[in-house]
Amino acid sequence: MKRMMIASLFLIIGCKEEKKEAVVNQSETEVKENVVQETKPQANESEEAKKWLEKSIEAYFNSGLSNLDNNMQKMTTDDYYDYKGDAMNVDMDLDGSLTEKEFNDKWKGKFDTKKAGVGIGFLISGQDWDKIQTTKCQLISENTNDFLFDVVLTDKSMKEVYPIKIKVIKENGSFLIADVLQDVPEFN
Repeated sequence: MKRMMIASLFLIIGCKEEKKEAVVNQSETEVKENVVQETKPQANESEEAKKWLEKSIEAYFNSGLSNLDNNMQKMTTDDYYDYKGDAMNVDMDLDGSLTEKEFNDKWKGKFDTKKAGVGIGFLISGQDWDKIQTTKCQLISENTNDFLFDVVLTDKSMKEVYPIKIKVIKENGSFLIADVLQDVPEFN
């Protein structure tokens, strides 16, 4: 009887080991398949990035005021979202807002803080708009997974033109805005 129980235990343990090997082999195969899919060359990724950028900008400005922050967060990298949030609130009388020096010290290693658009909104310097359109979106440069575009946004009814440069990266198969270089407008 003891021998039968011991043999049964070995049989149970042996079956469990086979299942573990099967699970390990299956996950290794899945990883290899995913890697192969990622290394396939994409047909003209810069054109895909441009289309994504134009579509995302249009969707952002058509989303309604209550959704702007959420949509900005979805279309930007985490670092850029935090950076631009700090830039928009420099020297504001808000909890967590930074002085200009604190802002520069915090972000100077990652971004060109002179082109942050301090005190102005995401993508445009105007607080009000009617219909923002992308009138220019031209590729300036590209590397493996990042693209720099010269972009002009226009609001014809408000007679406003907003020239900016936007860095788009491809991360985990999706495009995201990693930086927006914008000047603070000078008013006469």
